[in-house]
Amino acid sequence: MAGPEEFWDLLADRRQGVLATIGPEGLPHLSNVHYVPDTARRLVRISTTAARVKGRNVLRDRRAVLHVPGPDFFTFAVAEGRVSVGVPRKVGEESIDELYALHAAFNGEAPRPAFDERMLRERRFVIRLNVTKLYGLIPPRR
Repeated sequence: MAGPEEFWDLLADRRQGVLATIGPEGLPHLSNVHYVPDTARRLVRISTTAARVKGRNVLRDRRAVLHVPGPDFFTFAVAEGRVSVGVPRKVGEESIDELYALHAAFNGEAPRPAFDERMLRERRFVIRLNVTKLYGLIPPRR
């Protein structure tokens, strides 16, 4: 039977999942997301904007769940936790550097400060899912 380490390994090996946030009516809101895991801190980083539903939801309610599919339908990991956010207000802030690193992981490096200015204009910020619980299913290998 798989344990938390195996579930974290699955999550850390992937970069795509489904983020569940809590909508204003109390129902879950699901969003397909790209993410970057931080194994040392048991943290998952996701970029979003204040205009998106998931962004508005995490600014209002700091609970979230990330579902990460495995190589087949019956393999998956789920990470639950509290969210903290990095909302940049001006060029040069630490949260802009965090956004830069997150976007560079998927898109490569971008010219700065143009990148920073675009992040501010788009009202983009970092969702940090601090993973406190891991579960899922990893069937035994045959």
